[in-house]
Amino acid sequence: MKRKNISLYIFALLFMYNNAKAMEPVMQQDNTKIINYTQDVVEYRSNRPIPADRLYSSKAVEEKIQFIKKLLTNAKLAWMFENCFPNTLDTTVHYRLLNGKPDTFVYTGDIHAMWLRDSSAQVWPYVQLANKDSELKKMLEGVIRRQFKCINIDPYANSYNDGPTGGDWMSDMTDMKPELHERKWEIDSLCYPLRLAYQYWKETGDSSIFDKEWLDAITNVLKTFKEQQRKNGVGPYKFQRKTERALDTLNNGGLGAPVNPVGLIVSSFRPSDDATTLQFLVPSNFFAVSSLRKAAEILSTVNRNNTLAQDCTNLANEVETALHKYATYNHPEYGTIYAFEVDGFGNRMLMDDANVPSLLAMPYLGDIDVKDPIYQNTRRFVWSKDNPYFFKGKAGEGIGGPHIGYDMIWPMSIMMKAFTSQDDQEIKECIKMLMATDAGTGFMHESFQKDNPAKFTRAWFAWQNTLFGELILKLINEGKLDLLNSI
Repeated sequence: MKRKNISLYIFALLFMYNNAKAMEPVMQQDNTKIINYTQDVVEYRSNRPIPADRLYSSKAVEEKIQFIKKLLTNAKLAWMFENCFPNTLDTTVHYRLLNGKPDTFVYTGDIHAMWLRDSSAQVWPYVQLANKDSELKKMLEGVIRRQFKCINIDPYANSYNDGPTGGDWMSDMTDMKPELHERKWEIDSLCYPLRLAYQYWKETGDSSIFDKEWLDAITNVLKTFKEQQRKNGVGPYKFQRKTERALDTLNNGGLGAPVNPVGLIVSSFRPSDDATTLQFLVPSNFFAVSSLRKAAEILSTVNRNNTLAQDCTNLANEVETALHKYATYNHPEYGTIYAFEVDGFGNRMLMDDANVPSLLAMPYLGDIDVKDPIYQNTRRFVWSKDNPYFFKGKAGEGIGGPHIGYDMIWPMSIMMKAFTSQDDQEIKECIKMLMATDAGTGFMHESFQKDNPAKFTRAWFAWQNTLFGELILKLINEGKLDLLNSI
């Protein structure tokens, strides 16, 4: 549970990639759909760091890995689960005590900074095991406490340093502080910690995390959301960067495109860390609604602070009403769908991006009922050629985004399709596609080229790895072991 040098892990990843062809099963393809592959001649050895080099260990996680491996009859699937599910613990978790309380700093992977979004998603699948492992529970508590501290340093930031170290983006034209890695304003950065803290509380019953730091944090969340409704002017946030990449900066002097203040919340950047085109980002506004209601329940039940709770509820109701009025579009082929971005003036951006929150992922986050007819119409739209960032090739199909660019599919989108699917055959095809596009590494990547999964970005991206483990565990918990074993 102490810090370790993970250079050996990076070396192992490089070795693993260079030898991918020797490790990869033989595959057959027909019109991008995986038909079959052989596994009887392949020996799958763990690609986890050796125990001495793992940053954090959990007895409950290790027991779960062994339990799942025994259930799965597909050797490659069992191997990938073993590699992916503990990847956050193995390689990104830095646990310690601060003033006698747990404090956990979580790298996103190959970038040694802590994103509020990524860190929440990375540890999320472990919450269900917290009551079975006191050490795991301490680690989770530490993540939540660290996130509250980060929000109180600056609620407009998306990622933070482990201390006031400065970094690569200190020259950005915004209110940078040495504790900040990057200061891109994204609604979901404040939503994910609320989701994590709420679920941790529900699972463990531990309300000790909801102390003064929490009250300060939720006060800052409310203040920031209300400022970015822009009812009383543009608010205090601006962002510009000297860059050749248009989506890494904001136009109009750092304010972004104009919005009509209709009750929605501006998100200057998307979960991909790309700038929004129209600043009312619809899936992130839906996420704000569900997150504020979780916060209201905590405030009223634990803190007995009915004033703050009512403020959260009122804002959630206002944003929800505005979403129903401004966020939909009557598509000539798909019927009424949700737009990706709107501006309150009647303009709409029709697309979806792989990064979560996305339109596809809204039921996964609990923001909307999977059976909602508008969502189902939207789901058909985003997984089609009518979504400009849907790509289909010889290796697979899925959603990407401008963060990486043309023809690059994010496994996260394939996972979200499986998470939100009501069709076993569709789920099965998603799992087969994920298994077939790992480039023989046994890990998920940020994205892969639609015709060649050996061309991928980010060999070490813990969010996608742990999310894959979460998906397999969810399917087994829901009685779909036979489906997985039919692959």
